[in-house]
Amino acid sequence: MEKIIVSACLLGDKCRYDGHSNYTPLIKDLKEKYEVIVICPEINGGLSTPRIPSEIKGERVINKKGKDVTKYFDKGVDYVMTVVKYFNIRKAVLKEKSPSCGVHNIYDGTHTGKVIEGQGWLTRRLLELGVEVYNENEIEELLNK
Repeated sequence: MEKIIVSACLLGDKCRYDGHSNYTPLIKDLKEKYEVIVICPEINGGLSTPRIPSEIKGERVINKKGKDVTKYFDKGVDYVMTVVKYFNIRKAVLKEKSPSCGVHNIYDGTHTGKVIEGQGWLTRRLLELGVEVYNENEIEELLNK
């Protein structure tokens, strides 16, 4: 069975910045077709739950209090990239708008709720590696491939 990485919050893990999850029911169907490897790059990078929300601003990740948390995001990405390379992962389902996992959209870095086109910290690296990246709204598309 092909392995796939999936954002932990989509599986119901309460690892979002506010301590909640983004449970997505279609994940159960993914588990029938793929071996799911659960990741949360922000937790894997050493950030706690709950935590101050962060957004990408230029080439840095800054939390709402103005602290540069890029090193935590880098560490989380490095961890996930090790998993991806070890298991030869070719597909991922990640949480849209997340500063780590946004696939098509992220927040604009002003902490005002404005969404822009862009990819999260992890998504950028996965795409460079040639991994197919889907968000929670594209699970059906992936299942029908």
